[in-house]
Amino acid sequence: MWYWRRKREASGRQGSILAQRAHTIHRMMVTMGGVCCMRAGEPSLPLLPCRGENSRKTRRAHFVGLCIATFMLAGCTLMPSKEELPLRQVTAQELMALLRHREAAVQSLKGLFTAKVRGGLIPVASRIEGTVYYRRPNALRLRGYSPLGNELFDFVQADDQYKLRLPFEGKIYSGSQSDLNDAGNLARFSQLSIWAVGGVLGTNSIARDEVVKVVEERGRYRLDVYAPATGGASSSRLPIRRLWFDRRLLVVQEERLGSSGDVEATIQYDDFRLLKEVESLPVQVVGDQDIRLFRPFKISLEDGRGQGTVHITFHEMHHNQAIRAEDFGPDLMNRQ
Repeated sequence: MWYWRRKREASGRQGSILAQRAHTIHRMMVTMGGVCCMRAGEPSLPLLPCRGENSRKTRRAHFVGLCIATFMLAGCTLMPSKEELPLRQVTAQELMALLRHREAAVQSLKGLFTAKVRGGLIPVASRIEGTVYYRRPNALRLRGYSPLGNELFDFVQADDQYKLRLPFEGKIYSGSQSDLNDAGNLARFSQLSIWAVGGVLGTNSIARDEVVKVVEERGRYRLDVYAPATGGASSSRLPIRRLWFDRRLLVVQEERLGSSGDVEATIQYDDFRLLKEVESLPVQVVGDQDIRLFRPFKISLEDGRGQGTVHITFHEMHHNQAIRAEDFGPDLMNRQ
């Protein structure tokens, strides 16, 4: 750059083509609000437009560009992120009422889902195509099929009783739900599945005799659930469940805990969608009442015993529709 300037000063002739282009580029950068960096010791090129240009229009363009840049930077600095706002005050009683209203919004459910299983929970398949049927208060049926359509299991529960049929093994297990863990890995998978779909059915609500406590944790509400106090039970007893609510008051995580406080399962809920088939309820609760009608379509569960993980994706959900007797099976419907 210094070469063509010296040559131009000595000869008085027009500079080289490189000089003309450099000057033109400089003027374009100034007009667009750019900044031209110079080498040390070089004279800076003039910031004012060259003769023959409309200096008034150019200065106006500079001013407008400077104002726009200033307002954009100020907006990025002064406007706080929504996530940085403090949580609003919510009581444990309000969260309990919200869960009960969500449960009441679903009287029945039919759904199609895909489950991806990792670990040793199901030795015969890692991908399951399944159906779920539910009717309040506690009638539930889960059926699982292989990608080829072969039936893997048929699990039915009502009240405190269950029945698990394993066609590929030719076995049938039945009895109290408290004995479900003795029926092998598939029974464990069935129990984990019941906990997972509880967030869809709304069956993770709080019983009236359970004790709860709400705390704020990392921008979310955590609701600790304790078993009913009996006799001289200590107030420092361990919780049996934990539920995390986000700022929308949707349950996004749940932990099932054992009697010793160990985590039996961790469940994550995501992809919340509005239940179009559920009519609005008249009861007013905390926040926007429409949040009672949202359900998660994606569920991730991790077994606390280290036996594996389950990822469930719902493809269809139909709520509050009539369910035929054969959808639950004769054994269950005879008990209803």
